[in-house]
Formats: sequence, C-alpha cells, structure tokens
Amino acid sequence: MAELHDLSPSKGSRRDRKRKGRGPGSGKGKTAGRGQKGQKSRSGGNVHPRFEGGQMPLIRRIPKRGFKSINRTEYQVVNLRELAKVDGDVSPESLKGAGLIRSLKKPVKILGVGDVDGKLSVSAHAFSGSAREKIEAAGGSVTVIGSDESDA
Repeated sequence: MAELHDLSPSKGSRRDRKRKGRGPGSGKGKTAGRGQKGQKSRSGGNVHPRFEGGQMPLIRRIPKRGFKSINRTEYQVVNLRELAKVDGDVSPESLKGAGLIRSLKKPVKILGVGDVDGKLSVSAHAFSGSAREKIEAAGGSVTVIGSDESDA
C-alpha cells in the first residue's frame, strides 16, 4: 500500500519553474527575458492598465454628467400587485416574511403598478401618489412610518 510520503506526480505531468537570471547557460540569464533597457525592464517598472501612452485617457475624454447625492435615501420598492402575496396587514416585517424586501434596515416605498384586491392596511416609509389613491379607493388605509402624517 502506498503511503502519502511515497506519492509523487506522474512523469512528465509537471514542469520545473523557470529560473530566470541564473547565468548564460540557463537561457534566461543576463536580462532574464525582459529585453534591453526601458521602463518594463526595471525592477518595479510597469505602467498601470489604464495608461494609454500619454494619449488623453478614455475616462477623461468622455463627458461627465450628473452626480449621486451622498445623502440620498435608497428605498426598497414594492409594487401593489405584489401585496397579494402578503397575508393580513402589510408592514415592512410582513413584506420581509413574504420575501418581497431584503432588509428591515432600508426604508420601503410602495409603488402603484398593478391593482389592489380588497381592503388593505398598508404601512410603509413612502408611497407613490397612484399607490396611495388605489389603496384608498379599494377602502384600505395608508400609514406612513416615521412621520405624523397618516390617512385612514
């Protein structure tokens, strides 16, 4: 029975690593395969991947438009048609339980895509105008979390 210390790769399956800069007999002596002179022949010398030889770089040639505010609120959006998957009252906790949102830490916004079937008591951090109208038209109530405003 072969032991672990007896194992070795089969003949010809592995190749010795190149030993660069080990004299003329190695075939990779003197300049060690880096050619003559120049930035890339030096130790630590190379250009970064975006360098375009001094030509105006692509990132600077393209016009820049707009910005993203660092104070923006990123809502998790849920459409009205998806509220049918939730049993009972709709809240961020019940939406999380139904797999419609990922986290309870980010605010939830209800959007008006689709229709509401039946009365729903919906509480979320924000509502689109059409979502609010459709919920109230179906006889439901809208509660905005984190504000004094609430419509019943």
